Amino acid sequence: MSANGTALRNEEQPPDEILASAIRGRSAILFVGAGASMAVGLPSWQSLIDHLLDELHLDPDVIDGMHSGYQMLAEYYRLKRGGIGPLRTWLDRNWRVDPERIAASRLHQLIVELNFPIVYTTNYDRNLETAFDVLGRPYVKISNAKEIASAASGVTHIIKFHGDFDDDASLVLTETDFFNRLAFNSPLDVRFRADALGGTLLFIGYSMSDPNIRLLLHRIWQTWEESGHGSDRPKSFIFVAQRNPVQETVLANWGITSIGPPDNMAPDEGLIRFLLDIRQRLDREE
Repeated sequence: MSANGTALRNEEQPPDEILASAIRGRSAILFVGAGASMAVGLPSWQSLIDHLLDELHLDPDVIDGMHSGYQMLAEYYRLKRGGIGPLRTWLDRNWRVDPERIAASRLHQLIVELNFPIVYTTNYDRNLETAFDVLGRPYVKISNAKEIASAASGVTHIIKFHGDFDDDASLVLTETDFFNRLAFNSPLDVRFRADALGGTLLFIGYSMSDPNIRLLLHRIWQTWEESGHGSDRPKSFIFVAQRNPVQETVLANWGITSIGPPDNMAPDEGLIRFLLDIRQRLDREE
């Protein structure tokens, strides 16, 4: 079949079929956001903001007008306290979920069972690692250049894109940390660009109000456009809690197809249903 015929056939395939095919070919990449952790009881970003305000003895209205309040507050914390060590310890202690709750999470079960070769996450918590542990599936965790170099092949790579509690230097938490990552040239960024060039991406657990995820999606598109082969880019998808025609049009321009839950289904249930559809396709074709 011609290249145009292949592209046309790919356009006509439903998202779950495209993703199942990519998983079988070991070219699928899952990107997991905070929504997946909050689904099993992890506190929201507001809990971090409340803690920072309390620790720094600040009035709540100090963050009025801040687009990303916790990042600037964390920056202020670092300046006032000389580092983020105590804050990291607080996060590590309070942002934990009972392993039994993760084991009972159908979402986390499906993430593990789908056997994506690479799972990126912007979450600091250990919920993904715990899910693989309780279900007895091998993986390696990657949060810095050393771990990229030493990672074993043949098992799922869980890449902590914004850092890990085991390595303070890897955490992307303060405003300076986020600004530094805008250059998109850290070791994890380089690894992601390489993976994204050949992978079919699925983003789950993200709010499109997050400027960092929008920047990431734009950079993927930009990398392909600058390559001169944008039309050959593998399909990419994002599962959104609520459909929005403005966001969908912008994302489509960047080569990202938005998927939402059916009208009669809650977002969490819709995501589980979608992942289950992929799993069932894989099971039928084994």
